[in-house]
Amino acid sequence: MKRQRYVAPAREAVDPTVFAAPPLADWCEFDAWLHGPHWPAIDELNARRTDASMPRFALQDAALLADGLHYEQRIAERGLVATRERNWHDLFNALVWLRHPTLKAALNRRQVQEIARMGPRQRSRPQCAMTHFDEAGVLVRVSDPALLALWDAHDWHGLFWRERSAWHDGRIAVAVFGHALLEHALTPGKLLVGKALVFEAGRDLSMTDLAQAAATAISASRALADPLELRPLPLSGIPGWHPDNGEEAFHREAPCYQPLRAGRRYPPPLHMATDSGMRALR
Repeated sequence: MKRQRYVAPAREAVDPTVFAAPPLADWCEFDAWLHGPHWPAIDELNARRTDASMPRFALQDAALLADGLHYEQRIAERGLVATRERNWHDLFNALVWLRHPTLKAALNRRQVQEIARMGPRQRSRPQCAMTHFDEAGVLVRVSDPALLALWDAHDWHGLFWRERSAWHDGRIAVAVFGHALLEHALTPGKLLVGKALVFEAGRDLSMTDLAQAAATAISASRALADPLELRPLPLSGIPGWHPDNGEEAFHREAPCYQPLRAGRRYPPPLHMATDSGMRALR
């Protein structure tokens, strides 16, 4: 059965309540662009760049595409991120660039390396992994190994209901990175599933630290060599992320909760170490 392509609602049709709930509530610094009356212009996006070395956003039109470059090559060679106007998918991509430029740049470098190796018409396993993470990725910090065991077993009732408090007390925390996930969150009540890059780390580690560590691991080819590295995480099970998950029945019946496939095994999480106040990837 062919999967139906998601179509985001028109700007004027978006239910404003979605911006007050996760994951979109976490992007409130861009509120004026998300639920203001007008789409931001390309120049407005560029004005929010805080690093001159960061690529610029460029209107995706026939003139831009005439260079014949692959999307990723254009970023690497010309410093231009092709961006469609009045388009939710590309707006969220721009917001992720603005918040996590180092991580986005790391993905771009690895993508370009793979394009050089494979050619522009074929895709490697690392390319697929990086694309999955770019579109639907989440960064997850876990400090309690017992939670990871529940997750690895796809014990969703245990992870999201019996251990519901873990999502409040910081033993596990998540930040959405994938711009397609953010786009899908425009539809109220939609069941969201992220593709997680997991770190075992203490509760004091910020998501900014995690994003930097992910960029380091990706740049060094220690992460995202294969799509199977990414653990599925049904975000709709997290308290407050779906209107129905306050009831136990949700965690037994939700279609986003898939059983573990026979033979499926996940790699160990990435580890963070603290040494004299400096955090580093092990």
